[in-house]
Amino acid sequence: MEKRTEQQAAVMEVIIQKAEQFVQQQLEHDHSGHDWWHIDRVRKLSLKIAAQEGADSFICELAALLHDVADEKLNDSKQAGLDKVEQWLRLHVSDSGVITHVMTIIATMSYNGGQNPPMETLEGQVVQDADRLDALGAIGIARTFMYAGSKGTMMHHPDKDFSQHDYRATGKSAIYHFYEKLLKLKDLMNTAYAKEMAAVRHQWMEMYLEQFYREWNADDQ
Repeated sequence: MEKRTEQQAAVMEVIIQKAEQFVQQQLEHDHSGHDWWHIDRVRKLSLKIAAQEGADSFICELAALLHDVADEKLNDSKQAGLDKVEQWLRLHVSDSGVITHVMTIIATMSYNGGQNPPMETLEGQVVQDADRLDALGAIGIARTFMYAGSKGTMMHHPDKDFSQHDYRATGKSAIYHFYEKLLKLKDLMNTAYAKEMAAVRHQWMEMYLEQFYREWNADDQ
């Protein structure tokens, strides 16, 4: 990773501060689990993984901060979200290489039913891992039901077969989301450090589901 001068570091710090303000303003009314606190956790995880893997911390932090501003779930379309982020970057970042790198990460990092192409850069892998880690474990469980509640989705429907539905189709339960996405994430991590963290968080989800079914069936005594 290239060493930066004090002046460059100061400029990057200002960009990060402006990005924080922009993201907080954009996501202040979110109640789906894609709020500022999700962003802050992904940022912290990105910096932690970047330090372990030798990735560029500035690129990782900036992409982590901006990634959900572009999310298609929170915009009229995926392209509309990407255009919004790119416009902000062009106003605040002079390095075209940084803009291209961050935009490439954001455009590629969505789960999309597991169909997106693999990340080409270490920084992209780091941010993608961080975002996926926040969908796992105790936080991931809480966010799943938070998102379901925001969309009026049922908690669980034991008699309904969802196997023929596309990813993120309407009518699915919160519990089904564990099987269509969350329990698959452990094996999709890019970096060694994130794989270790994901394994622990994955176990928590498995234990939660076991207890959930016991209580659902009044079988917990």
